[in-house]
Amino acid sequence: MLEPATLREAGPHDAPQLLAMMRALAVFEGYAEAFEVTELDLLERGLARNAADREFGCLVAQAGADAPLAGYAVWVQTRFTFDLKPTLVLKELWVQPAHRRRGLGEQLFDAVRTQAAAIGAARLHWLVLPGNAAAQRMYARCGGRRDTRWEHWELPPEALRRPAG
Repeated sequence: MLEPATLREAGPHDAPQLLAMMRALAVFEGYAEAFEVTELDLLERGLARNAADREFGCLVAQAGADAPLAGYAVWVQTRFTFDLKPTLVLKELWVQPAHRRRGLGEQLFDAVRTQAAAIGAARLHWLVLPGNAAAQRMYARCGGRRDTRWEHWELPPEALRRPAG
């Protein structure tokens, strides 16, 4: 039986395991060939910075003090939008396969929701792969809903490099 996991803020010592889970998510979501994050990136952009200077927030789940990490959630903040309130964007949420179906994803999501409320965010946004029914069910259980008012658009890297006009 697996020990219940506890959540905590990620620190510099978590970089290797966090990076491994991020790579696992990239494989799962189909963008592993484009994945470029390194341990140094995680440290320089967040894990080794003080909280006010981080480019992202990150929680990790761990089942025991010396146990491997069981999951993580990463978010970024848009400082203000039309209503002058921040938006929190959940960028990644991953639970290791051995720890799934025990409520850990919901715990991580609820902790991100708590973070959104703590900063006075007006909304929490995230994306879900269309075929990821398990994630869709989990987010619905947490009170989430599909936003049908907007379409997701992007400008891919090759278009960003092309001259405007």
